[in-house]
Amino acid sequence: MNQHLVENLDGLKALVGQEVAVTDYRPISQERVNQFAETTEDRQWIHVDVDRAKRESPYGNTIAHGFLTLALLSSFLSQSLSFKRPPMGVNYGLDRVRFPAPVSVGSRVRARIRLLAAEEVQGGLQAKWSITVECEGAEKPSCVAEWIVRYYA
Repeated sequence: MNQHLVENLDGLKALVGQEVAVTDYRPISQERVNQFAETTEDRQWIHVDVDRAKRESPYGNTIAHGFLTLALLSSFLSQSLSFKRPPMGVNYGLDRVRFPAPVSVGSRVRARIRLLAAEEVQGGLQAKWSITVECEGAEKPSCVAEWIVRYYA
C-alpha cells in the first residue's frame, strides 16, 4: 500500500470527497483478541473461549471485539496518510459506528478510507473520515465508522 503524503493541512482539504486509501490486510489472531480482552476487561466467552465458541457460537469460532476492530482505525489511518511536517492529531469523536458483520479470529481485515469533510476550527482543521473495515472474503463490512479528527499545526 502506498502512503498518501500530504504537504500540510491545506493539502488535506484537497482530498475531501476522495477515497484516500485501501490499506493492506492485517491478521486478527487469538493472541491479539486475548490481549484486548485483558486490557478492556471484556472477557466474554465468544471472544476468548475457543472451545466453547466452536460448540455454541453461531459463528463457529471466536470473534474479535467490535471495539477492537474500531480501535484499529487509528493504525489504519496512520498507515494510509502522512504529513510532510506532522501536525498534532486529536481524536474528537465518532458520529456513527456500526458493526454489520463479525471478524472471525484467524481472518484478515483492511480499511477503505475516504475523507468526507475538512473544516477549519480555531488553530487547526477538523477532518471527518469515513472508514470501512472489510474482512477478507466477507460479504458485509465488519465496521463502518465516521471518525472526526482535529489536526493542529
